[in-house]
Amino acid sequence: MTADVEKIRAIAARVASTHGVELVEIDLKGGGKARTLKITIDKPEGVTHEDCANVSHEVSAILDVEDAVPGGSYTLEVSSPGLDRKLLTEKDYMRFAGSRVKLMTREPVNGNRHFEGRLERFQDGKVTLETIAGKKKPKPGHNHPGQRVEIDLANVEKANLVPEI
Repeated sequence: MTADVEKIRAIAARVASTHGVELVEIDLKGGGKARTLKITIDKPEGVTHEDCANVSHEVSAILDVEDAVPGGSYTLEVSSPGLDRKLLTEKDYMRFAGSRVKLMTREPVNGNRHFEGRLERFQDGKVTLETIAGKKKPKPGHNHPGQRVEIDLANVEKANLVPEI
C-alpha cells in the first residue's frame, strides 16, 4: 500500500489555511518504518513554533484517522522554509524580487548553469537576475558581475534565496 501524496497535500493545505499559513511543500521520503513526511509552511510575517505545532497536531490526527499514510509508522516534521528557502512557484519569484538568489539551470545559459545574483523581476515566465561575483572567476564570454541574465522559468532546476544578514 502506498501513500497518496495528493491526498496528503490536500489535507495539509486545508489545515494550513485554517491556521492562517500557506502550504509551501510536502515531501515524503523513505520506506517502511523509516518514512519521513516533511511539511513546509509559511506566512508573510514569518512562521512561529506555535504555527508548526498547531499544524503538526491537526495534520497528524487527520492523516491517522484517514489512514492517508498506510502502515501507521512515519515521522512528521512541520517547519518554515528557512532563510535559504527554495523558490518553487511563479508567486515565489514575484514575492522575492529584489532578493539575492542562487540558481541552477537544466540547460546552460550563456555557457553557464550556475548563477548567483539579485532577482530583479519575474515576468512572462522569465527570471531576470543581475549577477554578482561568485567564488570562481568567470571564464571569458561567461557571466560577469553586474551582467543581466534572463532565464526561462522552465529551465530553472533549482533556486534558493541567499540569506543577507
